[in-house]
Order: sequence, then structure tokens, then C-alpha cells
Amino acid sequence: PRRQMTRSMLLCSLALALALPLAAADWPRFRGPNGSGTADGPLPEIDPKGPLWKVPLPGGKGVGSPIVVGGKLYLQTATADGKGRSLLCLDAASGKELWAKEVPGGPPRAKGNPHAKNSLASGTPACDGGQLYCAWWDGAAVSLAAYDLSGNERWQASLGSYVSQHGPGFSPTVHDGLVFVNVDDDQRAELVAFDAKTGQKKWIADRKHVRACYTTPFILERPGKPAELVLGTTTAVTSYEPATGKVNWEYPMTWPKGDMPLRVIGHPVYAGGLVVVYCGDGGGARYMAGIDPEKKTPAKVWELRKDTPYVPCVLVRGDRLFWIGDKGIATFAEAR
Repeated sequence: PRRQMTRSMLLCSLALALALPLAAADWPRFRGPNGSGTADGPLPEIDPKGPLWKVPLPGGKGVGSPIVVGGKLYLQTATADGKGRSLLCLDAASGKELWAKEVPGGPPRAKGNPHAKNSLASGTPACDGGQLYCAWWDGAAVSLAAYDLSGNERWQASLGSYVSQHGPGFSPTVHDGLVFVNVDDDQRAELVAFDAKTGQKKWIADRKHVRACYTTPFILERPGKPAELVLGTTTAVTSYEPATGKVNWEYPMTWPKGDMPLRVIGHPVYAGGLVVVYCGDGGGARYMAGIDPEKKTPAKVWELRKDTPYVPCVLVRGDRLFWIGDKGIATFAEAR
């Protein structure tokens, strides 16, 4: 099983490396440009039976995603024994390893961690073109670190202990000189902003906690309005002022009496003028809603309660949504 997982991680790296060097846009964070899951540019021809290159990756199981910036591929990994972590840099065109940064770590200290479908290297790096930002889990606590593009550490900041039945799986995002991380486990929920150059903590937004969520914040840009930082979790979809953490607007996630509040794993997306949030849990419950942020009080336009994803992420192209549910049903929808 470990070989299968390692191979899967290798092939994910390969797919991105094949597709992106020829495209017009980099893939600088989890789910690509602003988390939409799509990038501009032509799709190169891909032959699954004849890849351009294939290289083994060190370590054991890892389910984080690679990013591609400036023709280089960056990926977080963990050793099979759980005693170490690495940040790797490969040449995207050839697969040649350019450097590897070793990061201390240990096996998970909580029984049952991580979840069978999780790993010790589940985060995806983010890059602003000058530095890389990585969320790490050492088996007990989580941290955020910045590196230059040669792998030299610039700063590291503690995010505290992390208690979750699944283990962590969140990734940072970077915008306008700030790095944002959603630290949401079984005991707390907070959105934290750091200065990208110094690692200084700039602000913390405490959120109502119910269930651990692993969603990544994204930048919402609407015509005639300043950029907004949007985060969706079990309790609310919230728009923040990126520089200060001030709340612009909030849509509370309300759950019918007797229903279990659901987790948000794949982060909300913006399409057709709506913020679309989707969530679920291991028991099979699913929920997706389209929220209109243009209203004086953000309002729900529609909702779905079946055949929507829990763990898989939604893709956005123009005003259209594409997703694959956990049972393997592919869906195309007009966002409105």
C-alpha cells in the first residue's frame, strides 16, 4: 500500500509537470491560480503511456499537491518512518532534483493519526514568485515557514498544537505581502495572517468552532471593489479585509435541528457572481450552496443536498462549475 501511495504522489507531480511548463500561467498554490483548479493557456498533448519523465520521490506516503512556478516544481514530502519532512525542488521540464530542504519532524503523537487517507505531508506550498511558504506538522504541532527559491529558510512561525482525528491537511495562501493560514482543528478555529517578509504575525481572526475544517482561504476580486479574503468553514462563509482581518460580510452556515454540522474541506469558489461552498462528512451527508455576496445581507440563491463533493474540489471555468462527487458522479452546472 505504501508503494501505491508513493506512486500516486509521483504521478500527480508528473501530471502537473507535463501540463504547466507549456501553459501561460504558473500553478502557484493549492488548486492553482486563486484556487480555481484551472489555468489559462493551451493544454499540451499528454500520453499516459509515454510520459516525458518519471522520477521516484523520497519518503513514504504523501498526499500534498505540487506547485509549478518559473519552470520549477515544488513539493512537500515525509519519510516512511515519520521522522522527517522535506521540501523538494525539481526541474519541471526534466524531473531533475535541483535541491531538497530537510525539515525536522516525528511520528504522530496521537493515537489513530493521521487518518488512513491522510499523511504526514498533506500541505501544498504557496509561492509569490520570490519566496515559498509551507505549513508543516511535526506530529504534534503545526508551523508555517518561508524559504527563498534556493531552499534557504527565511523564517518560521509556530501555529501551536494540532488536535484532530484526521491529522492536518491545510495549505497557506499568499496575497499582497501577507500569508494566510486557516488553523481549524478539533479544539479551535482561527484565521491567521503573517507578514511574508518577516514572519511577524499581523492579525488573528477567531472563528466559531464546531468541527475541524481543512479549507484554504482565497482572494475574491469583484469589479469596483477592493480584494477580499474569503474563508468557508462549518460555521460561516466570511469575507475579510486582507490587510487587517476586519469582517466585510458573513453568511452563517445554519444546520437543521438534529442534523450534524458538516465539514468544509475543499474551499469555496467564486463563479457567476456567487460564492459556492460545499461540505459533507464521513457519514454520507452532503451540502452545497450558492451565496450572493452582492446583497446587503449575503443571501443563499440555491442549495443541493446530494451528489455533491465532500473531499473532492470544485473546478471553475467562467460561470460554470465542474465537480466529481465522492461516489464518482461527474457534474457540470451553471453557477447561477
